[in-house]
Amino acid sequence: MLLPRERHHTFGACAVDTENAGREPEILRERLSLLKVPLDIIGLEQLGDIIRTLLDSGEGKNIILLSLWDLLRARRNKEYRAYVFSAALVVPISKSLAGGARFISNKSVPRYMPFDFVVKLLTSLEERELSLYLLGGKSRTLRKAEKNIRQTFPRLRIVGRYTGAFKKSQENRILEAIRKASPSLLLVGKGIAGGEQWIAKHDARLPGGLRLWCSDLYEIFAEQRKHPSQYSFDHGLDWIGYCLQKPVRVFKVFPYLYYKSLLLAYRLFKQEDPSRK
Repeated sequence: MLLPRERHHTFGACAVDTENAGREPEILRERLSLLKVPLDIIGLEQLGDIIRTLLDSGEGKNIILLSLWDLLRARRNKEYRAYVFSAALVVPISKSLAGGARFISNKSVPRYMPFDFVVKLLTSLEERELSLYLLGGKSRTLRKAEKNIRQTFPRLRIVGRYTGAFKKSQENRILEAIRKASPSLLLVGKGIAGGEQWIAKHDARLPGGLRLWCSDLYEIFAEQRKHPSQYSFDHGLDWIGYCLQKPVRVFKVFPYLYYKSLLLAYRLFKQEDPSRK
């Protein structure tokens, strides 16, 4: 089964950079701060050039697909906040983040469906015949995902894979295998102890290249789960599907209301983040 290739979108104006862009001023992306958490503003037409710039640096670069819940976690968890601030790209995926940035700064912030972003990323890697390492997921899921990725991106070299349910005693061997394979992109999915922060924990031992936490995307690549439709994503309705899968997620309405109250407080008091003073 061939996976759908990238879709094309047109985005609005970008925000003015409110933070230091990091050590690579040549990266063509702008950054703003939303409730003291960074967001990068990237048009689809810029993404290919940004990926090439990151890869050409020869250093390890983390990419984060940031949801509303990730933003709230970054505010309360020091380790995760450090991981977000150190990332080369922080890409918003939630309509709530785009809306919050517009409410605070009156700026238009593009957001990406995770599946579309990863497909665009893999397309950019394939154009240069670069490499990919798959880590995480269940054995059957990972095999099927690898097969479909190979069919869709035939010039992309998959240089290794390992399931997520590995023992602690196997971790050093897996890290060494990743180091020797030296992939252009390390795609890490569910099943890894520590989840997304596994990347941050082992940052110094991972080779140069891009690293990205892909959550449940292996299941989508393996055709075991459908990604949200473009209509539901564009209208911010993708959360309905997630609630149907796990009804307990309906209780996330409370942190959502908390987020809204923080935005309102910021707007009223014209402060960077009154709740964190």
